[in-house]
Amino acid sequence: MNLNELYQKRITEFAAEANALKAKYDRLALVRLVTFLIGVAVFFLLFSVGMWAAWGFALMFLVAFARFVMWHFEIQRKAEYFNRLKTINENELKYLSGDISEFDGAEEFVDADHPYTVDLDIFGAFSIFQYINRTVTTIGKQALANYLSQTTNRDEILERQAATRELATKLDWRQHLQAKGADSHGNPAYVNRLMEWVQDEPIVLGNKKLIAALYIVPVTMLIALFIPAAIIPWKFKWVFLLIPGYFLRQTMERVEISHEKTAKSQEMIANYATLIEHIENEDFESEKLVQLKQLLFSHAHPQPLKGSPRAVEGKRADSPLGVRGERGVSNHLKKLSRIISQLNVRYNAFALVLELGGLWSLQYTYKLEKWKAEHQDELGKWFEALCEFDALSSFGALYHNNPEWTFPEIVDEGTTVFDGEVVGHPLIHRDVRVSNDLNIPHRGHIKLITGSNMAGKSTFLRSTGLAIVLAMAGAPVCARRFRVPLTQVYTSMRTKDALHESTSSFYAELKRLQFIIQAVENGDNIFFLLDEILKGTNSTDRHTGSKALVLQLVRDKGSGLIATHDLELGSLAAQHSNDLENLCFEVNVEGDELEFDYKIKPGISQSMNATILMRRMGIDV
Repeated sequence: MNLNELYQKRITEFAAEANALKAKYDRLALVRLVTFLIGVAVFFLLFSVGMWAAWGFALMFLVAFARFVMWHFEIQRKAEYFNRLKTINENELKYLSGDISEFDGAEEFVDADHPYTVDLDIFGAFSIFQYINRTVTTIGKQALANYLSQTTNRDEILERQAATRELATKLDWRQHLQAKGADSHGNPAYVNRLMEWVQDEPIVLGNKKLIAALYIVPVTMLIALFIPAAIIPWKFKWVFLLIPGYFLRQTMERVEISHEKTAKSQEMIANYATLIEHIENEDFESEKLVQLKQLLFSHAHPQPLKGSPRAVEGKRADSPLGVRGERGVSNHLKKLSRIISQLNVRYNAFALVLELGGLWSLQYTYKLEKWKAEHQDELGKWFEALCEFDALSSFGALYHNNPEWTFPEIVDEGTTVFDGEVVGHPLIHRDVRVSNDLNIPHRGHIKLITGSNMAGKSTFLRSTGLAIVLAMAGAPVCARRFRVPLTQVYTSMRTKDALHESTSSFYAELKRLQFIIQAVENGDNIFFLLDEILKGTNSTDRHTGSKALVLQLVRDKGSGLIATHDLELGSLAAQHSNDLENLCFEVNVEGDELEFDYKIKPGISQSMNATILMRRMGIDV
């Protein structure tokens, strides 16, 4: 079964489940109404027997009816859940046809000063991030963005590769993670504020006077409420309110500041708990996934590695790990969410009664602080594990949808700088994608690429750059074979003026080239991609400057690709045959017809097409 058939089959199955549940919900809606009316009728009929019989029935009926209503709404939630799964597979079907518009491109991560993300379309509309992204949490989205924009070490790359291979086979698990996270109310600010709260000094915890007040005030207020008016007249009972009023006044400002850091994260934490529970209930084999899952178990009761003696022992009935996920942290996060939701009650209009009657805010601030004292060193680790599972799940989906891609071999520095077979651009549909081979045999080797307009030079540069970026992220690469050492990509392809800095596009390009030259001079393992350098000046200056730049990069042992229309630069290869090589894209011209094959060839381009293209646009030349 091919991928199109697979996703279509899943769409049909999930739609059938959702429709069946919706029909069941609609039938039970009528049952619910009839049941309620019968209950009301029986309640009034029982008044002829006696008031206590009627109210006793009412109490039992309302409890049973409430459970029925909850069960009824659960059917609706399940129907919505299966509809989400249907939508997820519909989006994957669109993805296979080249439509990635349903996925978030993370426009907020666009950074013009980054070494390569803008030129290689890493973020934004129709970007590689949008092509890969299946994250459901803000922290997972950030982790995926970091994968694609930050360098890491060889061991981490290999661990991500193994995790990606495993997750690619877990289609059901990945899609259920997406469906469970569809209601995520995450916001980076919520996470940041929550982590600030973790570091704050406690208000109630450790304060013996306040802790004592939490027990004394409710008792005192109950006594005041039930003392007969004959002993203490009602007009004097207000004095008892001075006790809770004193403590509330002393702590109100600090409680408000503390609560503000947690208030908006309640739904997010509840959703994260659901996602973590989904992770806890799955078995993993790859080293990275096993280690990440380990972070989701309390340090006091760590989960043993699968297959170890402790893991086998943990399956015994008398073992605390006998129930899968029992010692996981999802329950801790659910508890945290419940406490925050109860503290949020203080925003309601009737909260004053709860505050004066039992110091509501202080009661739940105390519960929060006790939770924090127990888990403050672990919360960051739990979020770390969740965000990486979320990001790696996206890589798993990428490999599942592109099984013909390859996992690159990460070679030692000092060997071949770059060796790729059938390297293509991931964002070009496989049915029309034209791929090429490329080999950079040693550090300090530069390819000069010439060719006419629209022949494929820029696309080739981006294909090469994206292959390296994906390789460094631990993802599969759009290629048949790929070998590369740890490499940092630098690009100069889309420089533009910056009005806020009063900078022209030419000066902006010079600054960008200086940025790249300095990186090469620092001896880092840099691979640069330069497209039409010094295009903002006249042809003489452009040639002189381009020649000087190429020679400097040769002297500094720079490695990379330079695309240019300046055919005279090709003559440099004869003088530096070991360090420079000419490649080109040609176009077949027959009259006013142009035929592109987008295949790279050795040598300097001999074809031109600018005048033909201009005539097609109605410009007489």
